[in-house]
Amino acid sequence: MKTTLKLEELMMFVLGIYLFSVLDYAWWWFLVLILTPDVGMVGYAFGNKIGAFSYNLFHHKGVALVIYLTGVYFSLPLCQLIGVILFSHSSLDRMLGYGLKYDKGFKFTHLGEIGKGNG
Repeated sequence: MKTTLKLEELMMFVLGIYLFSVLDYAWWWFLVLILTPDVGMVGYAFGNKIGAFSYNLFHHKGVALVIYLTGVYFSLPLCQLIGVILFSHSSLDRMLGYGLKYDKGFKFTHLGEIGKGNG
């Protein structure tokens, strides 16, 4: 099942790359921006609860899709870009074993504990 889930996330990452390719941005923007959602980790400087909330906000695929679809509906390429980057980054993270966080600490994710053979 672990391999199946990683392949599913890989396919979602490929979808994100495709969605980026239909936008009118140079490819290097994808490479520059793909790690920016990790800014959500800054919340951990204020404790586990705020850290988990801010991290999850930047890594939630539902949030990414709402931002992307808002951009599509209102013809806002920047919103589309933000949504694609958030979605692609989240898929990449989950493919590597980094899931949404519980407020017990950074290493406790919905995919299991980081460092315990899950990631």
